[in-house]
Amino acid sequence: MYSGTNRGAIVTLTANPSLDRTVELSGVLARGAVQRAVGVHEEPGGKGVNVCRALKASGSDCVAVLPGDNDDPVMSGLRAAGINHRNLPIGAALRANLTFTEPDGTTTKVNLPGPELGTAVQENLLALTLEACTGQDEGKPARWLVLAGSLPPGLPPDFYAVAADAVRRRFPENTPALAIDSSGPPLLGALLHGAAPNLLKPNGEELAEVTGIATGDELEADPSLAAGAALTLIERGVQTVLATLGARGALLVTSGGAWLATRPPVTARSTVGAGDSSLAGYLLAESAGKPPQDCLRQAVAHGAAAASLPGTTVPSLDETRPEEVTLTPVELRPVPASTTRRGPAPTSSKEQS
Repeated sequence: MYSGTNRGAIVTLTANPSLDRTVELSGVLARGAVQRAVGVHEEPGGKGVNVCRALKASGSDCVAVLPGDNDDPVMSGLRAAGINHRNLPIGAALRANLTFTEPDGTTTKVNLPGPELGTAVQENLLALTLEACTGQDEGKPARWLVLAGSLPPGLPPDFYAVAADAVRRRFPENTPALAIDSSGPPLLGALLHGAAPNLLKPNGEELAEVTGIATGDELEADPSLAAGAALTLIERGVQTVLATLGARGALLVTSGGAWLATRPPVTARSTVGAGDSSLAGYLLAESAGKPPQDCLRQAVAHGAAAASLPGTTVPSLDETRPEEVTLTPVELRPVPASTTRRGPAPTSSKEQS
């Protein structure tokens, strides 16, 4: 467990939670055929829930806020795992997502849309989030509020911006830092409507999506170009960008510099939740007062450890190897005009949990 000053709990808001079932196959997924599974894992899920699970595994205090009835299987799973959570009953079953993993780590996901949530649920969910952020430690509010994942039907695409505004109004002093990990309309809606998070965690596709610069593949292949794209977000008010670049590693960009983190390859068993574990690793180190470079190292170490585990299993701190992560400074320079697309950026093909 990281030692350091207690800087408040981490709260995650997962508006579209799920029961995640991961099926391990003995061979390649065969479309239209009958196959037998060699293993199955079932966990409460959704990006914010996964972040809390990873933090809990490393002994860090986290509260998961989510919609869902007390007797929903997701809530049963959270109780069984000892995850501190606050749920808002909605009188409807939460969705179940399916993931199929092949022996080489290839992952196929089928995510359902989730139950429709109306205006009253939106207001009550925000109120529950503010309550969770208030904290119980001598009135000290949460250190971080993480807004993560997709939005269910019924919630507007600017929901995360509304949540960001609500928490800043509620805590004008000692405001919880804000992290956003999403894609598509929720991500674009958050940035277009002034969410300005302290931490944004896109992958290559999402970075291209919100900046209109190059494509996801091009950004993953060129860390310098990715750093330039991230810099445009810093100039728009985002404090820190933690961009995962697939096999090329991860990139951390702030107004003070940029660093690329790489590590030796791992044997991937399932990439499900690896990005969520990366975010948890970053928050774990940051909450312990570590400098940005060490936060980046821990993020990459957590993501790699998660990818080497089956299903949606999350690693504990002692299963990570930050000392194996190499950091390289990346020069920040303006993005060439030839790499900027005209018109709106295309929607990311990466489905959010």
